[in-house]
Amino acid sequence: MAHYAFLDENNLVVEVITGKDENEDGTDWEQYYGNLRGLTCKRTSYNTWHGEHVKGGVPFRKNYAGIGYSFDQALDAFIPPKLFESWVFNPDICDYEAPVLRPADCSECYWDENTLSWLQPEERPVL
Repeated sequence: MAHYAFLDENNLVVEVITGKDENEDGTDWEQYYGNLRGLTCKRTSYNTWHGEHVKGGVPFRKNYAGIGYSFDQALDAFIPPKLFESWVFNPDICDYEAPVLRPADCSECYWDENTLSWLQPEERPVL
């Protein structure tokens, strides 16, 4: 089974469905589903993340599409929303990254936009 993302007029993903495998029955399913919904439809790979296929296959469109992702026609890629203002777009993985690398020993850390740093959970400020 293949997955397909529907894009609005701003190339934002508004829905993702499971559908027919590409070219099954000789049909262009992107075109078919797009015509059915009156939206642009793009196939997306469930197993692709940051330009790599998690099962060793061929990566497709950099990232699996999700609602709110954008589609960049020039890169032929789905791009997740920017989580923080300070984060920077990395075109190699088609995703945003913190301006400071997460420390290797910090798997539970979270990004703090106020200090522009990674903090341990126990350092979370009380609101």
